[in-house]
Amino acid sequence: MPVLTSARAPVREPAPPAGQGRRYRREMGQGKAAYLFLAPWFLGLLLITIGPIAASAYLSFTDYSLIGAPEWIGWDNFTRMADDARFWSALGVTFTYVFVSVPLQLVFALALALVLDKGVRGLSLYRSAYYLPSLLGGSVAVAILWRQVFGTNGLINSLLTSLGFTDLPGWVSTPDFALGTLIVLNVWTFGAPMVIFLAGLRQIPRMYYEAAEVDGASKLRQFRHVTLPLLSPIIFFNLVLQIIGAFQTFTQSFIVSAGTGGPADSTLFYTLYLYQRGFGNFDMGYASALAWVLLIIVAVLTGLNFLASKKWVFYGDS
Repeated sequence: MPVLTSARAPVREPAPPAGQGRRYRREMGQGKAAYLFLAPWFLGLLLITIGPIAASAYLSFTDYSLIGAPEWIGWDNFTRMADDARFWSALGVTFTYVFVSVPLQLVFALALALVLDKGVRGLSLYRSAYYLPSLLGGSVAVAILWRQVFGTNGLINSLLTSLGFTDLPGWVSTPDFALGTLIVLNVWTFGAPMVIFLAGLRQIPRMYYEAAEVDGASKLRQFRHVTLPLLSPIIFFNLVLQIIGAFQTFTQSFIVSAGTGGPADSTLFYTLYLYQRGFGNFDMGYASALAWVLLIIVAVLTGLNFLASKKWVFYGDS
């Protein structure tokens, strides 16, 4: 008995309304144009950022002298750090620099922002003048100037000699004071966080201070219970940025110490030691491992800051 089969006509999609096809093609064309304009950025991301990061990760597990081919040695570069005295010295100098200079810098920045927030005449001029050191603080010219100011016959010693002091040291050439001069240099560049603090202070509604004044709160209590809580997100933002920036400090130490790390390695910053190993000793594999250790340190400290921020940073919806 023959089997009857029925052929079902193919279901056709309804035709799009008039004009919709042209609009769809136009939107697709705009999307392609956007990707075309973004292509240089993606190319830069791949060649300048992702590529070097991947290469550095590979080189950190190799013995590479910049001349011959990299030779895979596994974790040897990382285990060598445990017996590297200069590695621990650079780490100690850098941690001291970060944990001393960053809080002082933020305190000075906040204090000056509070003063400027009172409505000083010529605010734009003062704001620009105080911001200028932040633009110049990491430059070679300022680092050279700083070495001259704190040198044996520099401006500081000349001023102190005129006041009757004698037997003054060369501040940048004495181990006990060399790191302190670089801390002062970093504190001096408080302009960037100051501008951010000033913008945050301008966003605090005046009604909170008026309510505190009605309750009889002093200026100190207003600062503690109104300004600091409402400004805490800005403080946290500046804290994270300045810590990351301080760990990357290089130019000041390189110029002031002439690339040696200063007397008794007193200004041997981590980045300077990394530079010495990579481009001085041509030990790029070890330098790459040092770079990844620095990345891990900064990432861990940033993560701890975010965890701790839950206890002291207050947002508008919390």
